[in-house]
Amino acid sequence: MKAFLIGIGVIILAFIALVFTNINNVPTLDENVKAKWSQVQNQYKRRADLIPNLVSTVKGYAQHEKSTLTEVTNARANVGKINMTPEMLSNPTLFNQFEKAQGALSSALSRLMLVVERYPDLKANKNFIALQSQLEGTENRISVARKDYIETVRAYNLELRTFPGKIIASIFYPEAKIRETFTATQQEQEAPKVQF
Repeated sequence: MKAFLIGIGVIILAFIALVFTNINNVPTLDENVKAKWSQVQNQYKRRADLIPNLVSTVKGYAQHEKSTLTEVTNARANVGKINMTPEMLSNPTLFNQFEKAQGALSSALSRLMLVVERYPDLKANKNFIALQSQLEGTENRISVARKDYIETVRAYNLELRTFPGKIIASIFYPEAKIRETFTATQQEQEAPKVQF
């Protein structure tokens, strides 16, 4: 009988030790889940704040360069419409049209050359590269935050579904429920589209 009582005492002490060593796991893991989800939301907000501003910046600068390139293209097209023939040399009106078209092309090319001289790598190119880099970086940050959240939810749910966490949660934290892990919607599974 004495051995039986000692056995029960050891079991009770082991249970108490188990409870005290694991009693804070459920709230700790729950707070980790909340923190990781906040980080996911933080990255979504970063994307929401960053991308429209970057797109606007690139659009604004690219518009400046686009107008210069459009002027060059139009001027070149206008020059191409006028075929210089020997007869035109004697017709002042046609000659002036040709010279005017050439002058417009020269002027547009001069503006383009100024842009190139000032910015050997055209700013639009740098802005587009920066936009692409920021988009990629933002999506990677979101992916990492989601991964961290998924792992934290897995640890929390595992604690609630396995021994001794299941017993401790049912006794001390009956409000603790299995958390949903991240699942991407159909829209989120599509690549983001940026239009200019």
